[in-house]
Formats: sequence, structure tokens, C-alpha cells
Amino acid sequence: MGFITNPKDGQSDDSSINSSELQYTAQAGANSSLPTYQEASGAPIEVNSPLGYSVGWVTVIFLNLSKMIGTGVFSTPAAVFKGAGSVGLALFYWVIGFFMAGSSLAVYLEFSSYFPSRSGSEVVYLEQSYPRPKYFFPTVFAMQSVLFSFSSSNAIVLAQYLFRLAEAESTPWKLKGVAVASYTVAVLVLAFNTKWSLRVSNAIGFVKLVTLIFIAITGLVVLGGKTSIKDPKANFRNAFEGSHQASVYGATNALVKVAFSYAGFENAFNVVNEVKNPVKTLRWSAPISLLLVATLYILANIAYFSAVTKDEILNSKVVAASIFFQKVFGTSGASRALNILICLSAFGNLLAVLIGQSRLLRECGRQGVLPWTRFWTSTRPFGTPLGPYALKWALTIIMILAPPAGDAFNFVVDLGVYPVNAFAFLLAIGLLLTRRHRTKNNIPPSDYRAWDVVVGFSILSNVYMLVAPWYPPATGANGGDVSFWYATYCAVGLGIIGLCGVYYYVWIKVLPRYGGYVYRQTILNMDDGATAHQLVKVPKDQVAKWDAEHDATGREKEPEAISSAVDIKVSTKHEIGV
Repeated sequence: MGFITNPKDGQSDDSSINSSELQYTAQAGANSSLPTYQEASGAPIEVNSPLGYSVGWVTVIFLNLSKMIGTGVFSTPAAVFKGAGSVGLALFYWVIGFFMAGSSLAVYLEFSSYFPSRSGSEVVYLEQSYPRPKYFFPTVFAMQSVLFSFSSSNAIVLAQYLFRLAEAESTPWKLKGVAVASYTVAVLVLAFNTKWSLRVSNAIGFVKLVTLIFIAITGLVVLGGKTSIKDPKANFRNAFEGSHQASVYGATNALVKVAFSYAGFENAFNVVNEVKNPVKTLRWSAPISLLLVATLYILANIAYFSAVTKDEILNSKVVAASIFFQKVFGTSGASRALNILICLSAFGNLLAVLIGQSRLLRECGRQGVLPWTRFWTSTRPFGTPLGPYALKWALTIIMILAPPAGDAFNFVVDLGVYPVNAFAFLLAIGLLLTRRHRTKNNIPPSDYRAWDVVVGFSILSNVYMLVAPWYPPATGANGGDVSFWYATYCAVGLGIIGLCGVYYYVWIKVLPRYGGYVYRQTILNMDDGATAHQLVKVPKDQVAKWDAEHDATGREKEPEAISSAVDIKVSTKHEIGV
């Protein structure tokens, strides 16, 4: 095993480590002094990010915060309380959710310290955790990400609040029309300039933060007896009364909703290569964003329970925050002001999700496992990822317009949740595998390592999130959130992952076998500075020549390196290219 220096394109020293199983390269990006050691089949390092370096610590905090805070904190508390059965247990669930999210955040932080010049979070971390079979995880995750890259539920929720704000009656098609318009505006806000799109997202994130701080402070004022609420501490006496009446399904459903409310703590890891000195910046700013949101979530829930009775929360058809504002301020104007803030919060969530997922999809395209590599990877003409934006817009519009309202729409919304939990579990396990790979190949340690107990808790938390949704409701198999079998979305979600695996097997194994070729990767350099892998078909009788002329990453070797290549032996297994 040894380092082979191979400077290429005048960009950076690109070295490789060859072991009996894997081949690693080491290359530093312009955003970090730390090199990224990665298995050579992974997407190439973009030494100079074509998306620029506009992400600082403020943007890191607000990218995470804006994705976590959508409309859930204003409406979810009622569902959590209903499932938990008591005020005390409901509040405790928000604390448990914080620890679950925190343990997963530690996993992401360690991964980012290994790959400081790669954006795309899960795309990169799964790619590097499971490098064999070659291209398997990149293909399956990329296909799943493309299929579920729609935000129809968030757009519909925003449309509902816009109608409520306007105090206008809506029909299903009016609602769909406003949702389409809202999402289109969100895409247009981001499409033309990366720096200014991040600034707009930060500004709306700041409004979200101020809104929750205002609710939290108002709740404390209510608890202090400074308002017209007669007995603000009533719900906190015997706070755990009713916990024993909660069903296992209800409690599980409540915890799942809490965990979903924290989803977004990882959003900034999608833009790591746009952050200067990312390991140091993320190490403190990402935990601050999660701690800030968790504190405000808990204070907001305390505020709701200080002003609203249990029965009012359980029986009301409006969000808990609306009841809170009406009880405290006693005017319709206060409720209207809240609706404005909720609309801004929902729109900010659309922007944050678009920013993060566009980078994730772009990184999938840079791996070379999706067709039309240039479409996914190019940042022309505005320096923004227009291809991923266009795909997300198209799929979201389809998923807004196609499914009818009711169970069908709710099913489609839930469908993408279970695969996310499955990949989160694989990611936590993958961290242990990545540690093993790096130790075995004598790769230097990074600047951050998560505590083993924290990683273990993350694994157990994700196991729970995979197993718990299969537990049936007390009312029977058809007594869940939909009128059909309660776990249909889990089964279908796993089935779609399985179909992605079948696609990989046919594409990488079957077709090359009958076509007389193998796949090899090559480097695609674009005019905007973007780089990507592109898989090419190499006839079997030319594989030895190809391998002699290209290094492990797919770059062409220098003439002297080619002439020194001797004793090339290609086994039948390696001819498959995986």
C-alpha cells in the first residue's frame, strides 16, 4: 500500500491509496485545508465549487432552522398530546426527539469531517460507507431520491394558510392552483442567484425565529399570571395524568411526529463544499441550530398548555397556536397576524428544502449513476443548480395535481417517510463501517469523532423508527391515519427501494453481460468548473487497455505512467466493473 502522487489539471495534488479491496484518493478542496480521503468510485472532488462559497455560520443555522420549523410546531402539538395522553409525557417526547436528532447530528458531523469538500450529505456518506458492490448504493439512493423529490404536502399546507389568511373559501382545485403558484414562486426565488437566494432564506428564517421567541416569551408571561388567563398552571398539575390511557400505537405515532418535526437538522450538510472551513463551522453552528429549535419547541408547547385547556386542544379543528393567540390576545386580528407568520414560515420551509435537496440531487448526478449527467451537474447560466430545481418543480406540480384529496394524498405524503428512516439507519451503521475502512487503510484521523455511546443511541433510535410504524393501532388494521391497512406506506416504501435494487442489477449486471461490455468511470469537466463522473461502456476486449490508460478515479494517466504499467491482470469478476 502506498501513495501515488498524480497532479492533474493544475488543480490539486490527487493521491491514491491502493489496498486489496478498495482504492482511495486524497484531494483537498479550496474550502478546506483538510484533504478528503474517499474511495475512488465516489464522485470527484470539486476543488473550486461552481456554486461559490456563500454559506457562512449564519446560513448554516438558518438552513437547518428553516427546514425544521415549517408549520409543524404550530399544529403538531395537538396530535402529540393526543397520542401521549398527558401533558407531561407530551413534553417529554419533545425532549426525547431532541436527543434522537442530536445523536444523528453527531453522525453527520463525523461524516462531514471525513469529507469536508463534498456536498450532498447522505449521497456522499452512503456512497463511501458502502463502496461495494460498486455503484449499488449510489444507484439505489439516487433513484429513490429522484422518485421522492417532491414537496407537494408543504405547498398544499402553505395554500391552506393563504386561504385562511384571506378569509376565503377554497375548493380542491383552487387549493391546488394556489399551491402550484406558491411552489413556482419559491423555485423562481432561488433559480437566478445563489448568494441572494441564501440571503432571502436567511431573512425568512429570522422571522421564524422571532415568531417562536415571541410565542415562548408570551407563554412565560402567561405562566407568570400577567394576562387574563385565570389558571395558567392548571395543565401542569398532575402533568402525567392520563399517560396510562395512551395506546402503544398512539404513543408511537406521537413520537414519530415529534421526530419528523426535528427533521432538517441535517440540511446544512447538503452544502458543505460551499462552506469555508466546514468542519470547524459546522461543529458549533449545527448543534446550536438544533438546540435553539428544541428549546423553542418545548417553550412553545409550554405556552400552548399554559393558555389552552386539554379539551380545547383535543377537540379544536384549528392549530394549537391559533387557539393560544385567541385566548391570550382575544382578537381576530391576533389570529390573522399569526396566519401571516405561519405563511412566511411555510414559504421559508419550501426554500430551505429546495436549497438542500437541489444539492443532494446534484451530487447524485455527479456520481454518474443517473442519465444526463450534465443536466444534474451544470450550474449554467446563473451559477445555480437549475436541473435539480426543474426536476423538483415538475414532480411537485404533478404530485399536487394528480392525487385526489383525502387518503390518497395522505398516503403519497407518508410514502417517502419510511425510506428516509431506512437510509438513516444504514447511515448510522455506515459510520462504523467507514471508521473500519479508514483504520484498515491507515487513513489519518479527522478532527471530529462522535462518542460511541451517541452513535449507538442513534442506531437504536433509527431501529425504533423502522420497527414502531408496523405496530397496529388498537382499533384494528384499518384504524390508522388512513382508511386502508395502516402500514401500507411502509410496505410500499420498502418495495420501491427493492425495485431500485432490481434496476441496479439489470443495469449494471444483466445488460453488460449480454451486451459484451463493462462500465468504467471517466471524469467529465464542464465549462462552469463543475466536475462529475460519467459511466462509459468499454468492450470487454478493451478493458485491459482502458485500465492501463486511466487511474482509479477515471482520469487519463500521463504517458510515462501508462508505459510503466505492467502485468495487468483482469479477472472475470473485475470485468463486471463492480
